[in-house]
Amino acid sequence: MQRIRKAVFPVAGLGTRFLPATKAMPKEMLTVVDRPVIQHVVDEARAAGIEHLIFVTGRGKAVIEDHFDRAYELEATLEARGKKAELEILKQAQPGAGETSFTRQQSVGNEPFAVLLPDVLVLAKKSCLAQMIDAHTQTGDKTNLIAVEKIAPDQTHQYGVVGMGAKKGPAFEITSMVEKPAKGTAPSNNIVTGRYILQPEIFEVLEKQERGAGGEIQLTDAMIALAKSQKFYGFNFDGTTYDCGSKLGFLAANVAFGLARADIAESFRAELKRITASAS
Repeated sequence: MQRIRKAVFPVAGLGTRFLPATKAMPKEMLTVVDRPVIQHVVDEARAAGIEHLIFVTGRGKAVIEDHFDRAYELEATLEARGKKAELEILKQAQPGAGETSFTRQQSVGNEPFAVLLPDVLVLAKKSCLAQMIDAHTQTGDKTNLIAVEKIAPDQTHQYGVVGMGAKKGPAFEITSMVEKPAKGTAPSNNIVTGRYILQPEIFEVLEKQERGAGGEIQLTDAMIALAKSQKFYGFNFDGTTYDCGSKLGFLAANVAFGLARADIAESFRAELKRITASAS
């Protein structure tokens, strides 16, 4: 079974829900605590052993490339001033040489790969993608895996939902995929959460696919088509997701990730109590 070595990050979105903040800055560069959203997602992938990061980008996203490039002048300044801690943080954020590529088309080759939607952050003890890669080793060759989480049944109409079939190891076979089903019609309460392990044949489907909702190529539509010839499995991971594509999810992510930081958690919790007390 081929090892998952590559991850694709679709970062071409406009981020209109965060205007005017995203007029000149990509939404992926909005910060959760002290690092951009895209950095959190890249850290998740690297913690899972991903060797090659592929950013599917578009116009106006050069700052993302700059973020993952070396900043020689800044490094020299920090070193001259003896800012060792800051210098180490900066270096940790930079992928290794040959590890990153920016493209307007996917370039994964003929091997299975991961897709991580940068709008979604997962707070977990073990990287969500690492959990998925472990589970994928038990689903067999030429299989696809989707991270899912359970929500209240009365909320399923807001999400992509999968139907549940037979268990296989820690995963279950997906019997159907429905995007935002009408209330009361969802096949389960397991929703798709923005993490995938896919086979390269998905690109053949995407190339022939017509544009779906919003005039965009929809990954869900392509997966439904591929499911006719390849098996898809769902995996309930351990962790909590935050939709940073919405204002509420973005704010919640800052609170959750802030409270998970040992260096600021105690003082931040006290500040939150002060704010909520004064607002009530």
